Amino acid sequence: MSDPSFPLDPPGIPGKAAASGDSRPTAARRIERERLLELLDPWPSRWALEIVHETGSTNADLAARLKGARGVPFEPSVRVAYSQTAGRGRRGRPWLATPGNALLLSLGYLMPRAPNQLAGLSLALGATIVAGLRTLPLDSSRRLSLKWPNDILLDGTKLAGVLVETVWSTRDATALVIGVGLNVSGDDELEQQITSLHETLRATLPTLPGALCRAWPHAALTPVLGAVLNALAVGLERFGRHGFEPFHDTWIAEHAYAGQEVVVLEQGDEMARGIAYGVDEQGQLLIRTPQAIRAIATGDVSLRLAASADVPAQPAPSMSACGARTGGLPTAAESTAGLPPSGLPPSGLSTGGEPKSDTPVAELPGAGKLPATERARDQPHNNDA
Repeated sequence: MSDPSFPLDPPGIPGKAAASGDSRPTAARRIERERLLELLDPWPSRWALEIVHETGSTNADLAARLKGARGVPFEPSVRVAYSQTAGRGRRGRPWLATPGNALLLSLGYLMPRAPNQLAGLSLALGATIVAGLRTLPLDSSRRLSLKWPNDILLDGTKLAGVLVETVWSTRDATALVIGVGLNVSGDDELEQQITSLHETLRATLPTLPGALCRAWPHAALTPVLGAVLNALAVGLERFGRHGFEPFHDTWIAEHAYAGQEVVVLEQGDEMARGIAYGVDEQGQLLIRTPQAIRAIATGDVSLRLAASADVPAQPAPSMSACGARTGGLPTAAESTAGLPPSGLPPSGLSTGGEPKSDTPVAELPGAGKLPATERARDQPHNNDA
């Protein structure tokens, strides 16, 4: 897991050893490399790991490196930051996280599949991470679930999200950057950030953030990172061999909104309303409307429970049961709603077209297809990292 070009672990978390309102020891708020190596399975333990105090965006950092060597095979590499200054969600939504309270990581990965074979990848990775988190000593009374297309929820609050970006591809492989944002805990400083931005965020956030410490009061960055990387190693290898198919039933079993009335918003306007039904083989959301079952592709759309979409904004979040504030970053899930499950524009569009929002189930499209060539070529990627 070492690379001479990568700096050593930072000596500690910038600023105070523990922010006000956070009683966890400093070790819980930093990544301990030796301990991490003990927790990792053999394959991810060999991945290059870089840990930095602060960066603009871990996804943007890795994407820039991969662009500089397009077409060149590479081994997986991980970049983790305690803080991001330019992490953005969809429509410019900010990532809010104080050092040591959230896991912010990106993984550069060469998927042995063409871009038109990546349908459902972000859903598969969400299901994979949930399985990884369940290897931790979580309170069994707390519920982890999945919200389409790429949110991970804890008791209905947004715990984490996944952002998949394609950087370049060949005829039979795609260079990916996979970003994960996961709220581990919170503190007064983070609460103040959420409070100050709350009115703006409430108008756009489908789900308020939550933190893993609700289910594990002693949640720490190192074991959480280990669980996520081990899970990603298994999930990516499986997706490379089989695609979304082995994840389909698992995702449906974890579906947070199954059987509930939901609203699909496109650029803030309601474009569909119905009962959440499941997902199809391409990872498109299926909802039952009075007219028919509709398949919703991830374009510039947002999914909400109908009940929450129809009520006014609520007060800002308050103290959680884990002794830290419940406020957390609008996770990567906020920045991925503009990206299809495949990480590509929906079927039938050029890379510059407008997102396709839905189709009748009888006309379900396949994954977005781009022409295959022998040489590597840049792929448009979501700049919301």
